[in-house]
Amino acid sequence: MLRDAKGAAIITVIKAGFVFSGRGGSGVVVARTGKGWSGPSAIGTGGAGFGLQIGAQQTELVFVLNTHEAVRAFSLGGNVQFGGNMSLAAGPVGGAAEAGVTPVAAVYAYSRSHGLFGGISLEGTVIETRNEANANYYGRSVTPGEILSGKVKVPAGAGKLQKALARY
Repeated sequence: MLRDAKGAAIITVIKAGFVFSGRGGSGVVVARTGKGWSGPSAIGTGGAGFGLQIGAQQTELVFVLNTHEAVRAFSLGGNVQFGGNMSLAAGPVGGAAEAGVTPVAAVYAYSRSHGLFGGISLEGTVIETRNEANANYYGRSVTPGEILSGKVKVPAGAGKLQKALARY
């Protein structure tokens, strides 16, 4: 799937709750450019929910972005999603099914959860660019659009990620 992808987002999220829940996490998004893959742009996520739920879990998410519009959504600085969530996680593996009411681009999502969490809830989630983290990493103020379009030189610290993505 990555061979045809226009981009990818990798995020680790921690969620905990009893009736009310909260989640937060961070990660990166990269885009395919004419010269390979862009450098990583830092993103963060947070949200809250309400429903029949209890527990705590850590989820690693990989979003395969199949359209330029999906990549562009990450270059705008922030996205908001409202919807329903039904999840179950027990031990080292788990699954989740989510439904949102935002415009959806062609995105494949993969997740792996650890912890003990179950429930049904209504949730709101925000994904934002971490501008300060990007400025620290690149040594100057840069926009997500500059990073994801390949206009910013990829730092040496992204070597392992670049090498892994180069296979695709």
